[in-house]
Amino acid sequence: MIDGLSVLALITARGGSKGLPGKNVRPLAGRPLVAWSVAQARASALVDRVVISSDDPEIVQAATAAGCEAPFIRPAELASDTASSVEVAVHALEAIDGAYDILVLLQPTSPLRHTADIDACLRQLVDNRAPSCVSVCEAAKSPWWMLRMDEAGTLTRLLEPLDASRRQDLPKVFVANGAVYAVRVPWLLEQRKFLGEGSVGHVMPAERSVDIDTALDFRLAELLAAESLPKSSGNDGESP
Repeated sequence: MIDGLSVLALITARGGSKGLPGKNVRPLAGRPLVAWSVAQARASALVDRVVISSDDPEIVQAATAAGCEAPFIRPAELASDTASSVEVAVHALEAIDGAYDILVLLQPTSPLRHTADIDACLRQLVDNRAPSCVSVCEAAKSPWWMLRMDEAGTLTRLLEPLDASRRQDLPKVFVANGAVYAVRVPWLLEQRKFLGEGSVGHVMPAERSVDIDTALDFRLAELLAAESLPKSSGNDGESP
């Protein structure tokens, strides 16, 4: 709970990944991928309840073994490639008992976030009286350097050029990294989105912003996890 507002952490993990089959239960540094998000959410003093939304029994078993609740099974129609995270979140809110003021959506594919990132999003949401707070990282490439190409191969700039020749002189640009989505439940149910007018962002470094979709992403996560684990006991929510 934060400032009298109840907080539900929802971990979304469907089966049937095409990019990296079985990724949500694939071992990362000795534990299933989904277990990392469970540990980070459970370590937060601001989160009241941690729930898994999944259609896959193996994922549910791995999540519950890590200390997560599984009060329902996600319907097949919400486990397809076309189902949105908003639809999954709304279903979870309707399927569980009890009402919550804030929902924190955590994707298992962002295992290198810290509990501190979850707490920072919640604090920014409340302190700024914002409808939502989304974790972001600085874009690796500036859009002012990006180009369009037509069918004839002619290149044009994506954006009007700025009077700057060095990357350091260009405005900083951020992208949602998929690690944390903190949103006020009434606003989510009304707007059916996580990001809108008045939303704020929590900046995370690149090394905590890995979003696993491919085998190469997973390999990078393994390397970064191996570097971070010796610095943590695994029980402080920093690097489970």
